[in-house]
Amino acid sequence: MAASDDRFTEHARAILRDSPLIDGHNDLAFALRERVNGLQTSTVDLDGHVDGLDTDIARLRDGGVGGQFWSVWVPADLPELEALRMALEQLDIVHRFVERYPDAFTLATTADEVEAAFRAGRVASLIGLEGGSMIASSMAALRQFHARGVRYMTLTHWRTTRWADAATDPPQHDGLTEFGREVVREMNRLGMLVDLSHVSPGTMAAALDVTEAPVIFSHSGARAVTDHVRNVPDEILRRVPANGGVVMAVFLSIFISNEVMAHMGPAQAAEDAYLAQHPDTPVAEIVATRKAWLAEHPAPRTTIGQVADHIDHLRDTAGIDHVGIGSDYDGGEVLSDGLEDVAGFPRLLGELLRRGYSDEDVRKIAGGNVLRVMRGAEAVAARLQEERGPSEATIEELDGPPTAEGAGAAEGEGAGEAAGG
Repeated sequence: MAASDDRFTEHARAILRDSPLIDGHNDLAFALRERVNGLQTSTVDLDGHVDGLDTDIARLRDGGVGGQFWSVWVPADLPELEALRMALEQLDIVHRFVERYPDAFTLATTADEVEAAFRAGRVASLIGLEGGSMIASSMAALRQFHARGVRYMTLTHWRTTRWADAATDPPQHDGLTEFGREVVREMNRLGMLVDLSHVSPGTMAAALDVTEAPVIFSHSGARAVTDHVRNVPDEILRRVPANGGVVMAVFLSIFISNEVMAHMGPAQAAEDAYLAQHPDTPVAEIVATRKAWLAEHPAPRTTIGQVADHIDHLRDTAGIDHVGIGSDYDGGEVLSDGLEDVAGFPRLLGELLRRGYSDEDVRKIAGGNVLRVMRGAEAVAARLQEERGPSEATIEELDGPPTAEGAGAAEGEGAGEAAGG
């Protein structure tokens, strides 16, 4: 890093001392579970540097993190009821590590609580549910997750659900079914952010048609920069300003580099084929196999500048008020040079300053835009709760009995990604 870059990075650190950086996505909870091969995650001490993880308390402080959405993620291929059970376990892991380190973390469910935690010198700990399969097509389950602090839900993960199409699976529903639209409406009423990372463009468009509250893309890139189906196309980015939402730029190399995406293609195809034949393969085994492949076939290196290129495009297409940061730390392999762990955020913001972004621009991207979106969703929820009660709709009533394909989605047939992503 050049001396001029060091100066910009230090300037970014100064900004983060009085403006919270709020990262949209971190898979620490599953990384902890994977590390201990079970639920005894309290055996890992986050109070110091933890080799093999992207995240620990020391590096969160070095990175100037003021707020973190901790991801509750389970493999997308699990049958719905198994996904629900495992999601509750993952939610418990998040609550336990937040409670275990009260000097470092504070659970937050509103924008005001985020700012209060930041003023107290703690990381405001928010929770996101990464995949709609985990509510088991149940409005009651959705409400229970909200009651336990979940403040966004990603409508799908890598697989299409009974009610929403994923970006990385053949479409079945032209975006959202009627039940899927009702899920969005109930999330609006609860004040739970609708997260459109991972979903198909059809689902993005359908959700934007239905929602009354601002949406988020918790960890996505710009498809015009890197042509990965997980990234957001320009026709959707151009709709975000009218909605008031925010697109949070992801760090994983496969989503920010066409070269890395092409490099990983053969490995992903082989993994999908193997999982189709061996659907019960443990996640830890899949991850270990992928890491071994990467050790033998190193991916091309990526840079902070490539992440900044995505932010440039998000700004140019959606506007500065609609850009955020969603790293996906501890959610996948291959991170950019200089962004290897949660200590790297000031270096990225320093690159934006070097490119001519103003201090106010950086404050918005770091966390100000997300706080605005949260307050928007809270205001919509307050209004809707005056207008209507909880939805009692069922998927059977709105969508009818499942088709053969829909039943496959519900039962978790097919291959899927092994990590959060």
